[in-house]
Amino acid sequence: MTLAVPLLVFSDLDGTLLHHENYSWEPARPALTALKRAGAGVILATSKTAAEVAPLRQSMGLGRWPAIVENGAGLLGAGEETASQSSRYPDLLDRIAVLPPGFRGFRAMSDHEVAILTGLTFEAARKARTRDFSEPGIWHGTEAELGRFLRAARTAGLQAQRGGRFLTLSFGGNKADRLRDLAQHYSAGLTAALGDAPNDAAMLQAADVGYIVSNPHGPDLPPLPREAEGRIRRTKLAGPAGWNAAILGLLQDLNLTREEASDG
Repeated sequence: MTLAVPLLVFSDLDGTLLHHENYSWEPARPALTALKRAGAGVILATSKTAAEVAPLRQSMGLGRWPAIVENGAGLLGAGEETASQSSRYPDLLDRIAVLPPGFRGFRAMSDHEVAILTGLTFEAARKARTRDFSEPGIWHGTEAELGRFLRAARTAGLQAQRGGRFLTLSFGGNKADRLRDLAQHYSAGLTAALGDAPNDAAMLQAADVGYIVSNPHGPDLPPLPREAEGRIRRTKLAGPAGWNAAILGLLQDLNLTREEASDG
């Protein structure tokens, strides 16, 4: 039987919990430690693949929690290193191949190209190209051509999401859908979500409390409906520093602050 979790935090990675340029999460360590003390859960929700997330999740001490991967198109179970669902990647690539030109996905790129685009090491770029459920890429056409491309993608049964760096195609499923399912599974007392890009907007609005983490390098998120009522807030600090401040403030507001960490 799954015990009820007082607080379940869903977090984007790039530009949110990870620094945009150096991919460090170190500034958020105090908040991650405080969440563990409070008995709260942290579920990473990212466009990254299972191969990328598994070692990162472990380094953060979050191995007991599942992770939302490939923008919600897949799920990495707690303690697992690979996604449990069957891969639909070959079928996805076949459908993308017949769409109007202008989209250059990761499969068409080398590890070297992906490393240059993302700032990742070659090994990390290889893991980013080890996909099961979605295909990120760069759009090279005009906005009008993009509109035609997206209409063709929908006709082909595909969903498009725009993140901080890439346009990503999949068969559907998003971070918000996964948040609702996992919040119910863990009987979460309260859900909080943190993100910085358009593909985080639905997740931010689905949570009880949302934080738009400042990212000077990414596309601005327009005002969201729940901001006016104070249920979605914006951080002043960028990246993991903003993440840290938001979570520590939330824990204080909820009286979930603990003085000593537990090794359990």
